Amino acid sequence: MKKAYIKLHLALILAGFTGVFGRLITLNAGLISWYRTLIAAVVMFIIITFSGKSEKTSLAAKKRIGFAGAILGFHWLFFYGSIKYSNISVGVVCFALTSFFNALLAPLLNKTKLSVQELLLSGITLCGISLIFGMDTSFRTGIILGVISSVFSALYTVYNERLAQNHRGETIILYQMIGGVLGLTLIMPAFLFISPAASLLPSLSDFGWLLILSVFCTIGLYLLVVSALRHISSFTVSLTFNLEPLYTILLAIVIYKENRVLSASFYFGLFLILISLALQMCRVWYKNKQRGAKEPVIAPLAE
Repeated sequence: MKKAYIKLHLALILAGFTGVFGRLITLNAGLISWYRTLIAAVVMFIIITFSGKSEKTSLAAKKRIGFAGAILGFHWLFFYGSIKYSNISVGVVCFALTSFFNALLAPLLNKTKLSVQELLLSGITLCGISLIFGMDTSFRTGIILGVISSVFSALYTVYNERLAQNHRGETIILYQMIGGVLGLTLIMPAFLFISPAASLLPSLSDFGWLLILSVFCTIGLYLLVVSALRHISSFTVSLTFNLEPLYTILLAIVIYKENRVLSASFYFGLFLILISLALQMCRVWYKNKQRGAKEPVIAPLAE
């Protein structure tokens, strides 16, 4: 159990570094996302081949997993775009809106009843984002891209919850990364027309950071979560990953001194978002206790 909690928090730290790499790598958002999915797909294929953990999967299942991967790729594109146009802290704060869009989209896609409580609690997060958007005009483009990224993150979470019940973690990672590569490849010409890149190939240092991002913050992160789930409930993992934006902001402040460019409105908006997350965690905990069931794990790759 102790090792499982260590693995869980290592995964959380790795998730926090995804935003840091988004600023560190000099490629534009589209190329970062494309290389991340490509490298992760190649490495995961090698791991599965040599470990013998291949799983027989139908073509229809591969398409479903790949579709979720394409959604994930689009989320990463807008997430890194948000960081490039603003900073790491703004990008991950907008990521917190995933719960709001999940409260809207999950009932629609799963054909279940809309939860007014979830909407109200997530609405506090929306108020926090609105406060930052309205008072800090220098980050508006980044905030808009961040909000779009959270929509794709919510879609991915809904689809991934279904997939996790029927397929091995390694299989999901492989075909999601392949789907991400294909989806991003289709839109890359249009993206590069809108946002031209000085070079399509990463520099040696960028490639090194991309390799770390793909291997440790994508594959390693997911496998750590899967390993932790053998001893810890998915409910605990879900609540723990709600703290991920806070981890990332702390890393951004320590590494890039972003506190120097963040206004008082940002911190007040962040306070509202943290209040919203805390209330949502209490609500899920109470709901879980009442019915004695485990909550589904959030999608750990969604950042």
